[in-house]
Amino acid sequence: MSKVLELKYKESLTEKFNTRTAMEEASRCLLCHDAPCSKSCPAETDPGSFIQSIRFKNVKGAAETIRTNNVLGGSCSLICPHDKLCEGACSRTGIDKPIKIGKLQEFAVEQEKLFDMAILKSPEEKKDQKVACIGSGPASLTCAAELALKGYDVTVFEAEDKIGGILTYGINPSRINRELVDYDIEKIKSIGVNFVMNKKIDGKKGIEELKGDFDAVHVGVGLSESKKVDESNIDYNVTGVRSALEFLKDARESDGKIDIGDYVVVIGGGDVAMDCAMTAKQIGAKNVSIVYRRSIAEAPANIDELDIVQKMGVSIITPFRPEKTISEGGKLVGLNFKSRDEYSELNIKADTLVVAIGQEVSSEFKDFEVEDGVFASGDLINSGDTVVQAVAEGKVAASEIEKYLSKKEVKVYG
Repeated sequence: MSKVLELKYKESLTEKFNTRTAMEEASRCLLCHDAPCSKSCPAETDPGSFIQSIRFKNVKGAAETIRTNNVLGGSCSLICPHDKLCEGACSRTGIDKPIKIGKLQEFAVEQEKLFDMAILKSPEEKKDQKVACIGSGPASLTCAAELALKGYDVTVFEAEDKIGGILTYGINPSRINRELVDYDIEKIKSIGVNFVMNKKIDGKKGIEELKGDFDAVHVGVGLSESKKVDESNIDYNVTGVRSALEFLKDARESDGKIDIGDYVVVIGGGDVAMDCAMTAKQIGAKNVSIVYRRSIAEAPANIDELDIVQKMGVSIITPFRPEKTISEGGKLVGLNFKSRDEYSELNIKADTLVVAIGQEVSSEFKDFEVEDGVFASGDLINSGDTVVQAVAEGKVAASEIEKYLSKKEVKVYG
């Protein structure tokens, strides 16, 4: 993990379980017959089962449940909105507080890693049909792994030089343990999924080319471009104005060695905006402000992330929208905002502005349509939901691809 991008304000959230504390936490489980926590997991990771396994000292069984149901079980344990899904549905919520399911999942996966458990295995019998997966984000990785486990020859094409999509380039390192993400990816590689890096597929034209070499194509490119504020309000040609994804990627790849000045303003109210503010503070900006056009209560960011950035000294200003950039000699020096009440105005000094108002699909895939032999899942379809939702959709896509390929003549060898 980056030495610069290291969070010092999240001790209570990143505190890990050991064997003893994990079993103590699991013992709080009410052993619900029809576990609501399992029902609420989009990826069907089945926390009800793996919690019971941990409770009865069967850590291997817990790891097996997680890994076989969710090939990105380690990553999801760190960034899943547990409070809105499994933990939010936990029956103990009505008694005291929910089981810390995310931390128990992280514990089980780290035990899998520690003891080198070989849970996923490449099948001995292989099919001669080939599948191409475009993009290496959560949806594509899941789809690729599910198909490889069924014996298909799968190749993932990634435009960047590292695997993972948003897991690698779009999340602050403080929120995600890179070692656990890499471990998830190594597990997928171990079952025979092939990866071709630095290979950008050019939309429909690129898909047609792949169809000449592959029996099916899965598109899971995600939302790789940041949305822009109306250019009448923000001058993107001014030095110091940056998009969220570009900022996070540059900060991560340079280990935080980028010049952002002392005054940084982030526009937005989601988790990505929180990540940008957190990153700016860690890099060394003296004054970081988040400006959001609605109230804090309306902000989509996870409540824990809001709490963290505030503890880091980040100001959160609402409800103001950007009105114009203020520059001198082509360089950003400040920003003007107008309140939702159309009366109040706000001027803020700024060396860097990070626009974090959401993401959208890249231009070459904006007109993408599913057709015969071509499938899609993830953010391209759901317009940017959670990683666990992308995992769920990747599983569905793999199932649909298998149905499609099963209608063709299949040769099996092994």
